[in-house]
Amino acid sequence: MLLIAIVAGGAAVMFASRWMQAQAKSTGQIVFAAVDVEIGGKLTPEMLRMVDWPIGNIPPGAFSDIASVDGRVAKTSVTRGEPILEARLAPLGTKGGLSAVVAEGRRAMTVRVNDVVGVAGFALPGNYVDIMVNAQNEGSSRGELHTAISKIVLERILVLAVAQEANRDDTKPKVVNAVTLEVTPDQAENLDLARSVGTLSLVLRNQVDPRLAATDGATKATLLKDEVARPTPAAPASAPRIVAARRAAAPHVVAAVEPKSSQCVEVIRGTVKSNECF
Repeated sequence: MLLIAIVAGGAAVMFASRWMQAQAKSTGQIVFAAVDVEIGGKLTPEMLRMVDWPIGNIPPGAFSDIASVDGRVAKTSVTRGEPILEARLAPLGTKGGLSAVVAEGRRAMTVRVNDVVGVAGFALPGNYVDIMVNAQNEGSSRGELHTAISKIVLERILVLAVAQEANRDDTKPKVVNAVTLEVTPDQAENLDLARSVGTLSLVLRNQVDPRLAATDGATKATLLKDEVARPTPAAPASAPRIVAARRAAAPHVVAAVEPKSSQCVEVIRGTVKSNECF
């Protein structure tokens, strides 16, 4: 029995050794983040480490050498223990900072805000906002002049940074005095004009809602829903044609021609009643 146990133990060790060797041949090493990397941060060898990974399940865009990642800039935040992928890095030659986060063909523009304009600090990096301007409308279809109007001028604008922070992992609201937005060149021109002609407000929107709302803007008339002026009531059929007025000092009768207007009032002077039309 002892001899059988020794033989079985030796066979188990041999099979286990072969299995481990086979597993070692089917695994490789890829680059992982050793620390948390913020958006726009430049990678250094101290921030990276190599981790064993099954060769058949290596994610696309992974790196097998730390030297190939040294100096690259992260365009999204990377958490400690995550693999470094090409899709999460800015193109080669990009320097660190916010400029690495701006998409191709777009621009970063900063607007001044306060606790109200900045949606009480809930407009955080990675969120989308609409931009509304309140200004004086110098002309309208109704012929009104200098009418106050509030209008959404830009929709679904990405917030790149608040103040000097661009971390998109934070969810706690931050009241700041400046917000940096990602816009196209045309949107940058409209935004610059909007902040010069009126006051801006940010409107926080759902991150996954791509629908755009076509609005005509709000004015005082549309806000209060003014009713159409009612027509002036016609003069009663029994309205007198001649108005007689008797004064206490002069007992003579004053005759008036038929009034052009149909609005009449009853006047009482002492004990004398009379109707006067205007």
